Amino acid sequence: MQNSFLSNTVMSKVVQYLQTPTFRKNLIAAFVAIVCLFLAVYVGLKIYTKHDESIAVPKIKGLHINAAIQALEDAGLEYQIDSVYQMDAKPGLVIEQDPEQGFHVKSGRTIYLTIITQVAPEVSFPNIKDKTLIEATAILKNHNLKIGDTTYVADIARDIVLDAQFAGQSIRNGRMIPKGSRIDLVLGNGLGANEVEIPNLIGLPLNEAKFALSGAGLGLGTVTYDPNVTDTTTAVISVQSPGVEKGLTSLGAKIDVTLSLTAPSPTSGSSGGTTTPKPQVNPTQSTPPAAKPVATKPAATTKTTTNTPPAKSSNTAPAAGQKKENKANSLGF
Repeated sequence: MQNSFLSNTVMSKVVQYLQTPTFRKNLIAAFVAIVCLFLAVYVGLKIYTKHDESIAVPKIKGLHINAAIQALEDAGLEYQIDSVYQMDAKPGLVIEQDPEQGFHVKSGRTIYLTIITQVAPEVSFPNIKDKTLIEATAILKNHNLKIGDTTYVADIARDIVLDAQFAGQSIRNGRMIPKGSRIDLVLGNGLGANEVEIPNLIGLPLNEAKFALSGAGLGLGTVTYDPNVTDTTTAVISVQSPGVEKGLTSLGAKIDVTLSLTAPSPTSGSSGGTTTPKPQVNPTQSTPPAAKPVATKPAATTKTTTNTPPAKSSNTAPAAGQKKENKANSLGF
C-alpha cells in the first residue's frame, strides 16, 4: 500500500512538471541544440569529404614509375608503390593501378601502384649436376632460371650435366643468384674421354681378335658368320666395323666382325704385296738363281752346250769360252 502511494505521488508530480512553461522551454532548447548539432556535423563532413569535388584517375598502367609519379602529383593524388619481379618485363614499369583509369576520387586520394622491381630477388641454385638435360631444364625452370649456352665435351655419358656455370664461373649448389639468370651447361657428348686406335682384325681368328680388342681397350660387338663356315674354330675375320680406315674410336667402343673361311683378297693381296715386290723390283736377280741349278744338276747338258760353241767359233772368244768350260767342268766334276 505504501509503495503504490509513493508511485502515484511521483507520477502526479511529473505530470505537473510537464505542464509547466519551464519544461516547454527546455524541450525547445534541446530540439534546437540537436538540429544545430546535426547541421554542424553535416556541413563539417561535407567540407571534410569535399562533397561534389572529384578527380578522374589518370592512366598510370603501362607508364614508367617516374612518369606515373609525375602524373599523380599533377592530379593532386597520393600514391603507394608495391613491386613484383618478372623476368621478361621492363624494370620500373607500372603493371597495376587501383583505382583503375577514369575512376573519380577525391583530391589527395591514395592510388596503389604495382611496378616491376629493378632488382631481381635471389634464389638458391639447385643441384643439377649428373642430371640429364631434360631434368636440368625442368629444375631450372621451376627455380625461375634460364638455360644459356650448352657446351659438349668428351665424356662417355651423353647429355649429362657435368658442370654448371654462371657469369663464366662454375657455380656451386645453394649459391644465391638473381631470378631469371642464365645458366651455361657443360654436357657429355657420349664419345668417351679418350680415343684409341682401331686395331686391324682382318685375318685373325675370333679368340685372337678378342685379345687384340681387350688390349686396345675396346670390346667385341656383333659376331656374324659367313654361311659357308662349318667349323668356327678355323674361321677368320673377313670384315670389321668400324674399319682401320676410321683411325680412332672412343675408349670402350665395340667392334662388329664377320667371320669367313678365308681372309678377304684385299688382305691377302696386301700381305702378298710385301713379298711380291721383291721379284718385281729385282727382275735381273731372278735369272742368276736359275743358272745355279743348270750348273749343279744338268752337268751333261752344260758340257754339250759348252762344247758346241768352241766348235763353231774357236777364234772368236777363246778366253771367255775356256773360262766358261772350266767353270762348268769344275762344277760338273
